[in-house]
Amino acid sequence: MTYSAFDHPYLSGLLGDEAVAAEFSVAADIRAMLAFEAALARAEARNGVIPDQAADRINGACRAFSPDVAALRRATAADGVVVPELVRQLRVAVGGEAAEHVHFGATSQDVIDTSLMLRLKAIAELFSGRLGNVASMLEECEKQWGERPLTGRTRMQPAIPITVSDRLRTWIEPLLDHQDRLDAIDGNLFAVQFGGAAGTLEKLKDKAEAVRETLAEELALVGCPQWHSQRSAVADFANLLSLITGSLGKFGQDVALMAQSGEEIVLAGGGSSSAMPHKQNPVAAEILVTLARFNATQLSGIHQALVHEQERSGSAWTLEWLILPQMAGATAAALRLAAELAGNIRRLGAA
Repeated sequence: MTYSAFDHPYLSGLLGDEAVAAEFSVAADIRAMLAFEAALARAEARNGVIPDQAADRINGACRAFSPDVAALRRATAADGVVVPELVRQLRVAVGGEAAEHVHFGATSQDVIDTSLMLRLKAIAELFSGRLGNVASMLEECEKQWGERPLTGRTRMQPAIPITVSDRLRTWIEPLLDHQDRLDAIDGNLFAVQFGGAAGTLEKLKDKAEAVRETLAEELALVGCPQWHSQRSAVADFANLLSLITGSLGKFGQDVALMAQSGEEIVLAGGGSSSAMPHKQNPVAAEILVTLARFNATQLSGIHQALVHEQERSGSAWTLEWLILPQMAGATAAALRLAAELAGNIRRLGAA
């Protein structure tokens, strides 16, 4: 039993997504945090901040390092973040004089935020592909049935005749727009986080900017000034997730309404009823509506997390950890279910 429906033993069959769950796993987070530490050492060596030999030693240790996760859990309960214990363990693994150069000039938030950006970048690429897939499946429906007549409805009442294509374009066009936006943000949203204790990189002195740019290059992330307390990029990504699920929710809502009479749409693969064997419930369509409403609700929490006090916040930052993974999980499930639903359409419009 878990607190979350997204990884629940059986509810995850409906709401879960293994690909996105993997990006929020302990293994993926630690791998990304170690990638930051290794890249930081390389960047500092390239700019003459630490010796090349130390960077080589740190890089080798990061590749082979497997932390004591139970110790990380205990330390996080006390420290509020995992990084102090992770760095302590990594320094032991590095050993010798090189150990003092591990994490030099960085702070916990630099590591955790950069890990998040690396994983969100991978998730954005995944979602872009899924959006394109759903749009393509709906475009195939348009090729088959687009010219058939359909009753247009406004305010859920019969209005004027339209075509199946008219209805389909209201489903397809937003998905293509969201795909374009996902592809575009790769170049300006997924930024390295590197500011040090209070955002000033005071330990690096006149080499701070050069190290930050090199670090971003090493990690293939955007290089920009630290954003410890400036969380608009996170909110922008969450907003796009909510837009995606909202558009998929509109698709699901329309299909559920069309399926009421069975005259406008024929679906395969509906869910069964324990009480009424004759029923085929439009489960995927219904859950698309649920996930749209879930993300719309969560988005307000992300906007609450924009309020960071002074140079860095613990409370607002932690709120992001609670909300953003579930929004990504909801979006992943919605894209999976939308593809399933589109693939189950057997007819649109009058026969």
